[in-house]
Amino acid sequence: MERIKQALDRARQQRQEGKPPPSAATGTTAAPAGEVADISYTQTRTVPVIESVMRAHRIIAAFPQTPFADSYKILRTQVLQRMAENGWNVLAVTSPGEHEGKTLTAINLAVSLGMEVNYSVLLVDANLRHPSIHELLGLPEERGLSDYLLDEVPLPELLIHPEPFQHVVVLPAGRPVLNSSELLNSPRMTDLVEELKHRYPRRIVIFDLPPVLTAADALAFSPYVDAALLVLEEGGTDSDSARRALSLLDSTHVIGTVLNKAAP
Repeated sequence: MERIKQALDRARQQRQEGKPPPSAATGTTAAPAGEVADISYTQTRTVPVIESVMRAHRIIAAFPQTPFADSYKILRTQVLQRMAENGWNVLAVTSPGEHEGKTLTAINLAVSLGMEVNYSVLLVDANLRHPSIHELLGLPEERGLSDYLLDEVPLPELLIHPEPFQHVVVLPAGRPVLNSSELLNSPRMTDLVEELKHRYPRRIVIFDLPPVLTAADALAFSPYVDAALLVLEEGGTDSDSARRALSLLDSTHVIGTVLNKAAP
């Protein structure tokens, strides 16, 4: 608790002194305007993602020739259209409750979006209490967003490029923390979102947030994103929970819902 208080105090002091927000550079070489097809990762660490891990954890967008990947291609197109229409580039992915597939949806959407040659994707694990993106991708459990917020670890040291996803960079959650809603609503986090939003105009930033009905994190963070995607589980999410989640997100642009585990 004391460490969190110190981190929040440092962030507030920096803001009051007018210091610029911490750099969110990803360590990539520059590309011509409107193109991100040939990214060379220089400072961002590259970690290979094993094919068997992707198959076991249902990262189906990584296998574009399979019929299941078409569902994410359709979702990708719909998301890009809605985001482009409104000039948005920061998207939150959440769900009413636990185990409804929001993290898997966020990963598959990020991978599918990364296949678009005109966009790059930054996938942020903002589920600071129960992080799981690194597990589903088979990435090492190392430092991440919580270390950036609490210990001021430079962002480029935390970013990971999961090979072979050419246009995708991941910011893991780092070590789990209990006071996650306070951190997500801290001045340092606000500055980070603004930095990520404006640094690269052709980049989509996806935040995997905790469920709406189980923690205050998603509601505390929702004002900082452009839009949200709500993931529902067929046969698992009851209609009352879905309505309650949408009601709590009424001040957020919910661009749609994803019905996960739907029968073909």
